[in-house]
Amino acid sequence: MATMTNQGVPEDLKGKDRIVFGNIHQIYDWHKSYFLGELEKCVAEPDTLAQLFIKHERRLHMYVVYCQNKPKSEHVVSEYIETFFEDLRQQLGHRLQLNDLLIKPVQRIMKYQLLLKDFLKYYSKAGRDVEQLQRAVEVTCFVPKRCNDMMNVGRLQGFVGKITAQGKLLQQDTFSVSEQEGCMLSRPKERRVFLFEQLVIFSEPIDKKKGFSLPGYNFKNSIKVSCLGVEQNSSEGPCSLVLTSRGTNGSVTRFVMQASSSEIQQAWLGDIVQILETQRNFLNALQSPIEYQRRESKSNSLGRNMKSPSGLQSYLSSSIGHHQQLGLLSYNTSLPSLHPPHHSPAAKAASNPCAMTRQAAHLQLSSQPQLTLCPEMTGNHGTDISLPPRSQHSLQVVTAAFQAAILHDSET
Repeated sequence: MATMTNQGVPEDLKGKDRIVFGNIHQIYDWHKSYFLGELEKCVAEPDTLAQLFIKHERRLHMYVVYCQNKPKSEHVVSEYIETFFEDLRQQLGHRLQLNDLLIKPVQRIMKYQLLLKDFLKYYSKAGRDVEQLQRAVEVTCFVPKRCNDMMNVGRLQGFVGKITAQGKLLQQDTFSVSEQEGCMLSRPKERRVFLFEQLVIFSEPIDKKKGFSLPGYNFKNSIKVSCLGVEQNSSEGPCSLVLTSRGTNGSVTRFVMQASSSEIQQAWLGDIVQILETQRNFLNALQSPIEYQRRESKSNSLGRNMKSPSGLQSYLSSSIGHHQQLGLLSYNTSLPSLHPPHHSPAAKAASNPCAMTRQAAHLQLSSQPQLTLCPEMTGNHGTDISLPPRSQHSLQVVTAAFQAAILHDSET
């Protein structure tokens, strides 16, 4: 890096050199000025090693940032590895090529994991307390997983939009996916699927035979969380997961996903249910923010945590009349219903997409007070309160109104 700074780089490489190295200087500086010294202290006081990693968990996420940039770095390096960077290697007398050096930080975080796992093994054999070490191992396992996730996301091609605006990456796995629109089910295809907080992305793995040495993915399709549903009681098989996407015209597309194991299927189902429940809780709380805030304050004073989905759900169930509950059709059938399951037409319709009506494909609240805080929050019939695709600005407006209502309630 110093030689490149002093001697300069080719004109067409200017600006790209920052992409090559990412935030490696941040990792280097922190280790040199602080972390190396702390590790050396642990030689004399090994009991402090676990707490050192727990304490600096956030700092270790600089490796995640580095890995997020890694695919872009690899692309730039590959363009100049036989020319500029080869000349530089020979000039400096390095045995390794640049791409071999740039993988070192990724390898380093794995070495930390192995170190702590060894400590955990021998501490356990010695009958020592291993609670802190177990926590430290979890830290050093989570960071590499996050690094791997971000490197895979960085190799996604063809996605139009800002991937970092889709929230956290919660899951990624390879599935055999069939699409069904109407009554026609396509043949299964291999897809790498990414689950973000705001979006589900389906991508096609790039065939290595076509000359790509590193794994890559071509964007094929996506589902916005505002249009997302899931069929929990699917008859497609024990390892299947069925996601549904509601179109603006009321049409419904099913994505039948076969996982490689039931554990993967359950992990995905759990995260998707949590996402949809969070969405529903937020929107329902918006309808009666003052009443919600009063109930939350009352419950907190009794020592209960009303921030859990079940707590909010009990508020919703008690604040909506029985006749109103019967009129509520939920397209996101994975979420706990606000009425007994046998009253839910949507739950029945979801199992037969060919029979699903336009009305059942929306979250209809015809007997509920209509949200009028922002035009974008209503659908064609003025009754759809699912988060719309263009909801970023609307959400800010709604949130501001929500906060204002609670503030007003607190003052009065």
